[in-house]
Amino acid sequence: MFEPQTYAVLMLIGFFVMLMIGVPVAISLATVGFVFGWLGFGDGLFNLLPARLYGVVAGYKWMAIPLFVFMGVMLEKSRPADDLLDVMGHLAGGVRGGMGVGIILFGVLMGATTGIVGATIITLGLLTLPTLIRRGYDKRIACGAICASGTLGQIIPPSLILILLSDIMQLSVGTLFAAAVGPGLLLAAVYIVFLLVLGWPGPS
Repeated sequence: MFEPQTYAVLMLIGFFVMLMIGVPVAISLATVGFVFGWLGFGDGLFNLLPARLYGVVAGYKWMAIPLFVFMGVMLEKSRPADDLLDVMGHLAGGVRGGMGVGIILFGVLMGATTGIVGATIITLGLLTLPTLIRRGYDKRIACGAICASGTLGQIIPPSLILILLSDIMQLSVGTLFAAAVGPGLLLAAVYIVFLLVLGWPGPS
């Protein structure tokens, strides 16, 4: 029998080994979890699983996740993002780096309405990357602005990540949402200032 810390290290190593040999992520997680859970807890693991599964399913917080995903998919399929991005572009006007600033603001609004990172990045990438390149933006800056603004959905409420953290940390979802608003907006402001400084002598 090993110490719990040793099991944790071996579990991490086993997970990465399975990923490297091409095993899908879901199967790797399940296999490593069951194997090392059985090594650590013995047969008592199978007595703990039903209680754990029921505790997850019974948590009211998880009801928000499919609803947020549904809202994000509906926004993506109904394509209001096109109109929103067009409005952002007009607001930016002829300011140097203004299109990049518009993308950051667009990412903030999409993150605040969907809470889904992947949908935001895909939408931004499809809609804005060709426009940024046509306007003379460096491809690295364009892709960086899109990825950075898309990932703001992780911290700007409502965020699926914050809902998951609230259950793990046993904190109120509202408390985490309130605590994340300031850092999220501050991060967006830093992105905007960076793009304005970087784009001052460059494209608009």
